[in-house]
Amino acid sequence: MTQVQLGYFTLDTADIGKARAFYGALFGWTFDEDASRSTYAHVADSNPPFGFVKAERPVSEPNLYFRVDDIHATCARVAELGGKAAIPAESATGQSCVVCDDQGVSFSLWQAAPGF
Repeated sequence: MTQVQLGYFTLDTADIGKARAFYGALFGWTFDEDASRSTYAHVADSNPPFGFVKAERPVSEPNLYFRVDDIHATCARVAELGGKAAIPAESATGQSCVVCDDQGVSFSLWQAAPGF
């Protein structure tokens, strides 16, 4: 098995515009306009990559995405170990899904598309 690393994360916010203004002024962050939309703001040139997601009820914990080689096999393994996995969703950056461990702690898996 290859070493799994944090590949991406998001921070919840009630207002994307306010988050962009606050963190841009605080840290000098800029945003990738091509990758952003009204419900998401992608921070440009970050490592690991991350962004802000508009949420009805923002939480203060980040949403972690662990990069995996085979999302379907990893989802199956989550279930084998007593956790739960959603059905992976497709996007331009690859496939991702929310899973939870056998104690109910949730995180996400991400199988990157070529070039990401």
